[in-house]
Amino acid sequence: MPPSELDASIAAGHYARKQLLCDDRLIAWSHRRRFATAMRLALGLGGTRVLDHGCGDGTFLAMLMASPAAPHVAVGTEIASSLVDECQTRLGDREGLRFVLARDLDADMHAGAYDVVFCMEVLEHVVDFEAELDRLERLLAPSGALVVSVPVETGVPLIVKQAARRIAGWRGLGDYPGSSPYSAHDYWRSLVAGPRARLARPIHTGDAGLRFHDHKGFNWMALREHLRRRFRLDDVLASPVSWLPPHLGSQAWFVARKLHSPHGSA
Repeated sequence: MPPSELDASIAAGHYARKQLLCDDRLIAWSHRRRFATAMRLALGLGGTRVLDHGCGDGTFLAMLMASPAAPHVAVGTEIASSLVDECQTRLGDREGLRFVLARDLDADMHAGAYDVVFCMEVLEHVVDFEAELDRLERLLAPSGALVVSVPVETGVPLIVKQAARRIAGWRGLGDYPGSSPYSAHDYWRSLVAGPRARLARPIHTGDAGLRFHDHKGFNWMALREHLRRRFRLDDVLASPVSWLPPHLGSQAWFVARKLHSPHGSA
């Protein structure tokens, strides 16, 4: 769905305004391509029950429910009740779409309930993502697909992104409030990073006592190895340019299934 076709309730979302509808053309293009990748994967995977874990302002699910890939049921989750309430107020009148607190997913009714689980731009902030992977695996139906996207914060993309973030911050654009600074040594270790974390990651504490990482030191290749131990990886791709490898992209995407999925074994 092109940004010009976004209806008012989607366009009013915090992230939609600062990303898809950003006045900076590069920022807007990059995020539009990210959402286009998610929509393309959703169309290919199908599924009647879809979960977006860490749904932000609900933009993706609202777009999905207005597309040919619309599931019968779509559930978005967030950790803050204020976000859930805002999404439910602004978008909850759409048939089949609802929003719940992330902790509500621990109820038995959610176990194995989702054909497709999206977790986009979330795991880079999670201090214990093994526990989060436990949760995502539990939510998947036996033949379900997990779609994960994370930012590429290594190699050349890191240099480009840090420059873009600083410029956007100066201009008051996008959604880049800042992150922990990099030293010259940090940049070097990130540039030559392999499938192992090379930097100690800062841990911050939010207003509600929640501990989280910013982007500094996140290594998408290390996450890929964790996913390989837990799931069967069907695909690894990149955005905003799909024909580039993730090493040169802005985001890395993973499509995974349970190891003992009816679709096959590892």
